Amino acid sequence: MADRKRILVIDDARLVRSFYRSILEKEGYEIDEALNGLEALEKLLAVPVDLLIVDINMPKMDGFTFLRTLRGGEAPISVIPALMTSTEAKDSDKDNARAAGANFYMVKPIRADALIEYVNLLAGRRA
Repeated sequence: MADRKRILVIDDARLVRSFYRSILEKEGYEIDEALNGLEALEKLLAVPVDLLIVDINMPKMDGFTFLRTLRGGEAPISVIPALMTSTEAKDSDKDNARAAGANFYMVKPIRADALIEYVNLLAGRRA
């Protein structure tokens, strides 16, 4: 597929990264992974991506710090759509995610069909 979209999954939990990968590769996405925001920034400088899936709670650089750093930078990487995920379900967590630059916020555990729906929307794919 020539226009295959690339997604960077940023989460310190191996099982979560594996779950997202298994679902999204079946949908035709290319998946790359990072264990934290610092590693993600390094990867973004090397390889362009179309979408970010960002966890909040990670070592070295959490999701909020990562997104604020990314959004404060220069295009084109500063405008990559971001789906933030967390086990935190308070309104303040959602507000903080939006303030950091997230386009959408999903509470874990995330259902496969919901993940596909939001990823397709953010990646500009039609269902």
